[in-house]
Amino acid sequence: MSDLDPHLLIVDDDERIRGLLQKFLMRNGFLVTAARDAAHARRILSGLDFDLIVMDVMMPGESGVSLTRSLRETSQTPILLLTAKGETEDRIAGLEAGADDYLAKPFEPKELLLRINAILRRMPEASAEDVRPKVLHLGAIRYDIERGELWQGDDLIRLTATEGQLMRIFAASPGEAVSRSKLVEDLGRDGGQAQERAVDVQITRLRRKIESDPKQPRYLQTVRGAGYMLAPD
Repeated sequence: MSDLDPHLLIVDDDERIRGLLQKFLMRNGFLVTAARDAAHARRILSGLDFDLIVMDVMMPGESGVSLTRSLRETSQTPILLLTAKGETEDRIAGLEAGADDYLAKPFEPKELLLRINAILRRMPEASAEDVRPKVLHLGAIRYDIERGELWQGDDLIRLTATEGQLMRIFAASPGEAVSRSKLVEDLGRDGGQAQERAVDVQITRLRRKIESDPKQPRYLQTVRGAGYMLAPD
């Protein structure tokens, strides 16, 4: 994010909701562009970068989950999905596709604002305050703690905002288990089993990026009864 007002893309086929969201978010200091469906969003994204995308799951044509999965192939822009109340499968599918968070409809606009700000705060920021390198080694992978960057050789491994925050949390206490409830709290989310399940999904995605065998993790371990633990070399 820059010092300028964050630029959001709203993707929703409901014209009324799209307009209300656009006006509400603009009143709260955001630049807002709106798209009526996934195809329209693709055209906009081909020429503009955004700080965050707020997208409905159920849309005619391509769904929000499908578009999220496609965008994750080339972009790490944070994505917040809007799902129908009670549609747990849509939420899990969205997280597995690469979304950073979800919000069930109907929702209070203030809650949407809180979720957006929480995601934007989690965006990794480079730091050059300390010239001394601080790096954790995970086999062929190295994690630059100060910059919040994951590298394999000369290749930067792109992390979503949530994955980046998880790495920061684990890197702050390597070798120590962090409970699922503490992870939910540190990620700025409400408590409950649904959010803990969402954290499990994020852990699975992160393991795919740092483990040679994600099904038998060596570095991001599950500690029975205690949570998860980063165990660097």
